[in-house]
Amino acid sequence: MPDDPPASSRLVSVRNAFFSGVLLLAPLWVTIWALHAIIDIVGGTFRPLYEFYLPQSLLHYTILWDIAATLAVLVLVTILGYVSHYVFGKFFLRIIERFVQSIPGVGAVYNSVKQIVATFGTQNRNLFNKVVLVEYPRKGVWTLGFLTNKAQAEAQSRAGTTLWTVFVPTTPNPTSGFLLFLPESDIVELEMSVGEGMKMIISGGAVVPPWPPPEARSAPNR
Repeated sequence: MPDDPPASSRLVSVRNAFFSGVLLLAPLWVTIWALHAIIDIVGGTFRPLYEFYLPQSLLHYTILWDIAATLAVLVLVTILGYVSHYVFGKFFLRIIERFVQSIPGVGAVYNSVKQIVATFGTQNRNLFNKVVLVEYPRKGVWTLGFLTNKAQAEAQSRAGTTLWTVFVPTTPNPTSGFLLFLPESDIVELEMSVGEGMKMIISGGAVVPPWPPPEARSAPNR
């Protein structure tokens, strides 16, 4: 028969089990505590506004009326948010923008961030088709760019050859850059996603996507 574990080992096992239980219960306890605090603050503040309308026999259910008051406040705040967004939102946003843009230094940063969001937001998420590698600004020097179009329009026609449109952004502000028309043979298409390419450009090359991709490394050899 195996020897019984020493008392110190059993004590360590019990201690580890206790702390494991604490770690499991801590998120639940914090959540309950936060909800109770919110209900107590919000409900306790607004309940006196309507409790004199309640029957005397129901006044002792304070926790239920605090919850009801909290829910009512949340609904009113949500309605106010919708109203302000569709009615007053643009008006106040213009006032805030003018104020922020009038602050030296801060206005420039705000405009830069706004341009980045407008350029690479959800409305323009299909602006770039693929990350590419091109030799720019001279032979032997490679830079990342984004393939934006393969359509052949006036510029390509007058050049007398098939050209693809590539946007080469600057670092770390990708809202400015250079528009290049290059033959397909001068463009190296990459497998990295547009998001990975953008992270690499904004970080100045500090953030490099893994290569080969994780899915390629995990694929079985055939």
